[in-house]
Amino acid sequence: MAIHTFSSRDFTRDVSAAKRAAVDGPVFITDRGRPAFALLSIEDYRRMTGQQTPSLLALMDGIPGGEGIDFEPPKLHIPIQPASLD
Repeated sequence: MAIHTFSSRDFTRDVSAAKRAAVDGPVFITDRGRPAFALLSIEDYRRMTGQQTPSLLALMDGIPGGEGIDFEPPKLHIPIQPASLD
């Protein structure tokens, strides 16, 4: 895992380069020569915090204004036939 360092000015000028560098490991962003911030890939962040990738249902539950909506999808009636192995 590589650690990259960007000054605040360099980070502001080329955010894309910092994002590319964050794929290899953390990126420290300095302010007046001292580390002030860290940029991590979301995978690294989730691993550090012990979070798992959220499920689609969890993401949908997090959408504001979706509370109290009843959703009952219709049931499909698909006839099932035995396989013919002729």
